[in-house]
Amino acid sequence: MNRAEVGGDLVVASLVVPAAELVERFSRSSGPGGQSVNTADSRVELSWDLGASAAVSEAQRVLLTRRLASRLAGGVLTIAASEHRSQLRNRQAARVRLAALIEAALTPPRPRRPTRPSLAAKQARLAAKRRRSELKAARRSRDDG
Repeated sequence: MNRAEVGGDLVVASLVVPAAELVERFSRSSGPGGQSVNTADSRVELSWDLGASAAVSEAQRVLLTRRLASRLAGGVLTIAASEHRSQLRNRQAARVRLAALIEAALTPPRPRRPTRPSLAAKQARLAAKRRRSELKAARRSRDDG
């Protein structure tokens, strides 16, 4: 099933958001469309109440709430789409964006790799080089002159 399918459940990596939990509102859109812009309600606002959703586990809810805190308004995640002239295509675009947002928030962060070695690591490396140099110097014959 296509995860952007309009009217059906929203399938995201490890969870399925039932269509009953998604609320769509339509309004007039600005932008392309000519005269139909003034008559057609092609802008879509797709809302999902994360706080009341039965589709997510408690651990997922905590993770999503923490990672999407700036996008949530009262526990509700809202996506607006108005880039297409057609209401159907805007509905699909909103669903794709919502799914991508949820998937990105549920993906565990990559482990941080420091960009430069710490001071202790530098000192340990230089000390090891010094010990190795002294060992090699001790092996050399004394009458190299």
